[in-house]
Amino acid sequence: AHAGHGMTEMPARARHARTEYGANTDMRVDYPRTNLDDPGAGLRGRGWRVLTLADLRTPGGDPDPREPERDIELHLTGNMERFIWSLDGIKLNDSRPLHFRPNERLRVTFVNDTMMAHPMHLHGMWSDVEGPDGAFQVRKHTVVVQPAQRVSFRVTADAMGRWAFHCHLLYHMAAGMFREVVVA
Repeated sequence: AHAGHGMTEMPARARHARTEYGANTDMRVDYPRTNLDDPGAGLRGRGWRVLTLADLRTPGGDPDPREPERDIELHLTGNMERFIWSLDGIKLNDSRPLHFRPNERLRVTFVNDTMMAHPMHLHGMWSDVEGPDGAFQVRKHTVVVQPAQRVSFRVTADAMGRWAFHCHLLYHMAAGMFREVVVA
């Protein structure tokens, strides 16, 4: 079970890749939050309501209720002093594509090991965001992952070809927070 906002249950321990330990990464989160109701830095405690991922629902429910065939955990990483942004400590130029099988249903989990929010975008396919309990919540193209947060979503690999998977902050994408996804 995932811990929600305000709960005392300890969140699940992150699985760090060996590539996260080195000059490209200057921070890691071992116990990321799974709450989706965080409005983000500068918007907390302001006295007005802020729309968050926890508030969003897709009418009609889960468009593909199949259970994921496999899980992929990716860490949003960086080094603030070196201006490096990456996934699992690996910049795009040093990475290998992620391979999805045609029509495969898989779960992608992002763990944000940085102090910044990252709006992550997968071209060509939808991201079916899961709530902290693992149930379908909302279908999105871009999923914002807050600092020290874990967000999971399901993907149906129903678009053949090569696709971009990146942070929508242009500087972060250009600096290396980008992977190619191949559906073949």
